[in-house]
Amino acid sequence: MSIVIPAHNEARVIGRLLDGLLGAAEPGELDIVVVPNGCTDATAQVAASYGPSVRVVESSEASKAAALRIGDEAARGFPRLYVDADVELGTADVRALADALERPEVAAAAPSRRLDMTGRPWPVRSYYRVWTRLPEVRRGLFGRGVVAVTERGHARLAALPRVIADDLASSLAFGPAERTVVASAAVTVHPPRTLADLLRRRERAAAGVEQLERADLDQAGGSARTTPSDLLAMLRREPSLAPHLAVFLSITVLARARQARRRGNYTAWQRDESSRT
Repeated sequence: MSIVIPAHNEARVIGRLLDGLLGAAEPGELDIVVVPNGCTDATAQVAASYGPSVRVVESSEASKAAALRIGDEAARGFPRLYVDADVELGTADVRALADALERPEVAAAAPSRRLDMTGRPWPVRSYYRVWTRLPEVRRGLFGRGVVAVTERGHARLAALPRVIADDLASSLAFGPAERTVVASAAVTVHPPRTLADLLRRRERAAAGVEQLERADLDQAGGSARTTPSDLLAMLRREPSLAPHLAVFLSITVLARARQARRRGNYTAWQRDESSRT
């Protein structure tokens, strides 16, 4: 199995991820490629400190898309995992994803999502209480920081254009029968730490969706758009969500309004630094 980790100034968190990946791994079981790109911190040195278990391929260009391409060229095997540096994933989770990809119809897989809400303010907790219940968020591979593919699935991803919402594009590239969320694997995701951080992240997400729709891709997985009927059905099932739904809608509307002011600009979008704190 190969694991490709694009890493831009991730010295604070890359060790956390590598500790989990290698914690119970057998010698030679995992081919881990870390691609520090445009780094001005010690990301490469931290990754290199793990010895031959981790191969470090540096790039001077600060670009996730370029880092993924470089990592792909260096990777040796399949299944292949693409993992964001700011999440946490263990050896057992990697094995569970590989097992899921043994099914002949499955080309892509992702772990279940565990959100670390420690220290998050109530608007952030409220937003995610609704977001995690959205049908496409439950079914899709996006928003997890991990996508695993077979060699056939990799060919599908390689044909995609490089876009902001790369994980969403990866999810929509596969039909429902071709992708799976693996309950026996779990990734820890660190949500934004403040409301301002959340707004910036949702603004970026709105731009990513717009860019995908303008690209007019052939999306086997359909659309990830949330409809009013989805929200109404959720509210009927859980009336106690009403105040959280109000927070969710307010943040969504505000983020889309902010994004609309720079519509068509897909180059100036920054990542959420608070997940690295």
